[in-house]
Amino acid sequence: MNSKGKIFIGAALPYVNGSLHLGHVSSLIGADILARYFRLKGNDVLFVSGSDCHGTPIVVEAEKQNINPIDIVEKYDKEFRETLIDGLGFSYDLFSRTTSITHKEVVQDAFLNLLNKGYIYKKNQNLPYCEHCQRFLPDRYVEGWCPKCNFDNARGDQCDNCGNILDPNDLIKPRCKVCSGTPVWRDTEHFFLKLSSFQEELINWVKKSEGWRANATNFTISFLEGGLKDRAITRDSDWGVPIPLEGYNGKCIYVWFEAVCGYLSISKEWAKLREQKDRWQDYWTSEDVTHYYVHGKDNILFHTVIWPAILLGLGGLHLPSVILSSEYFTYEGKQFSKSRNWGVWLPEFLANYEPDTLRYYLVTNGPETADGNFSWKDYYLRTNSELSGKFGNFVNRVLSFINKNFQGRIPEGDNKYETDQEKKILESCSNIFKEVGKLIEQGKFREAVKGVFVFVDDCNKFINDNAPWVAIRSDKGKAGHVLNVCVQAISALQVVLNPFLPFSTEKIKKQLNNANLSTGWQYYPVKAEQKIGEVFPIYKKAE
Repeated sequence: MNSKGKIFIGAALPYVNGSLHLGHVSSLIGADILARYFRLKGNDVLFVSGSDCHGTPIVVEAEKQNINPIDIVEKYDKEFRETLIDGLGFSYDLFSRTTSITHKEVVQDAFLNLLNKGYIYKKNQNLPYCEHCQRFLPDRYVEGWCPKCNFDNARGDQCDNCGNILDPNDLIKPRCKVCSGTPVWRDTEHFFLKLSSFQEELINWVKKSEGWRANATNFTISFLEGGLKDRAITRDSDWGVPIPLEGYNGKCIYVWFEAVCGYLSISKEWAKLREQKDRWQDYWTSEDVTHYYVHGKDNILFHTVIWPAILLGLGGLHLPSVILSSEYFTYEGKQFSKSRNWGVWLPEFLANYEPDTLRYYLVTNGPETADGNFSWKDYYLRTNSELSGKFGNFVNRVLSFINKNFQGRIPEGDNKYETDQEKKILESCSNIFKEVGKLIEQGKFREAVKGVFVFVDDCNKFINDNAPWVAIRSDKGKAGHVLNVCVQAISALQVVLNPFLPFSTEKIKKQLNNANLSTGWQYYPVKAEQKIGEVFPIYKKAE
């Protein structure tokens, strides 16, 4: 995998049918870590996402509230920007939404392109029709038993329990989500994507791919070996991207087709906003680019089968390089649920707690390779004991001691006090960047942070063993030397933890007063006599 050239990062587009909960964020945090790291490393990065506005859940929620779907979109798109960008610090190059003019153009162009190449065809489809509600039922308006795992609340497009993609007619004992009535089946004409054409090409591509998480590889191969079926890409609805042909009023392009096109449409919109309308091609048609896709387990097949099939059909566009799909994340042992109001909602969390405490928790305790669980008891323990107690406290006591005893200036180092323990600390200041960087590029964020906190433990042991608060009584030079070594460690930590804890490291940067240092993925030694800034605790105790 080439990580020296351009980097494209696509984070899954969240539905705008309600506030984000911590389960959503747990699957997306890795995308921002990657973007921040690669920018520091000097790569040319394009990091995009946006609000997924055309799904049936938005229509369902709008009908519940007796308002127009666009009102739901406006409300939650604004909230997503406030919480993800301003609140959690996600450093998107562009966060857009699928109601944009550019998105509509890209989706309709893709539809016509695939239609002209014979990858899209039309045929009659037998679909559920609710006689009580008097309409064809979109996939998410139909629920029933999953034929794969017998889960009794599977949807007409996908089973949340086993993750398999479904059609409404796959469901056992289907029912209308609105009135719970049993639907009847009627013929209606729709357009189909010829997924079967890409069967062998996709299997060969997946088996050759490197850097994917195991859940994505295993699930995708198993699904493909079961045989790909052609899939309808239009539906009976007025809410969505219109079919760009005459005679199809009341029908639109299915969200599962058009939402994944958002990665391409947002890239094109980004280029237009920069008044470099062809710049998107640098990330989509060049060989010198690595594509990362970051999302949850329930989105695997959309990124490893549906989107790659569309890209292969269009031709000349870069396929996914690395698939980073998280497992499930629960709250106090139970699944997050909007309908049951069971969860921790991002706006409320950010109103009460510091963003980096959540970023740290989601990396160290999130669903990276196995199901994770959010527990308040564990959150308080990790925040107060690990993040604040080990890292924040180390930084604060070193800088506070310098402020008090050395007039706020970094003391001199003196080689006559050099020890093997000190050499290990200073060597780690440089070596840690290669080790952590390699893990980040592999999507092993938890292991990367764990490695940094082993270094933090070494730093705490170093200062405790050398006790500058004792040495200063008889040998101020030794105390100053110990503190100088500790400041070098803090300078390294301020950079290496930036992808994970951007707000915390910005506070450290101000306190070290090294804001003028060039930014890059490396250790910057701090010179003696440099005046430090105002010293203050990085974290408040989480109550």
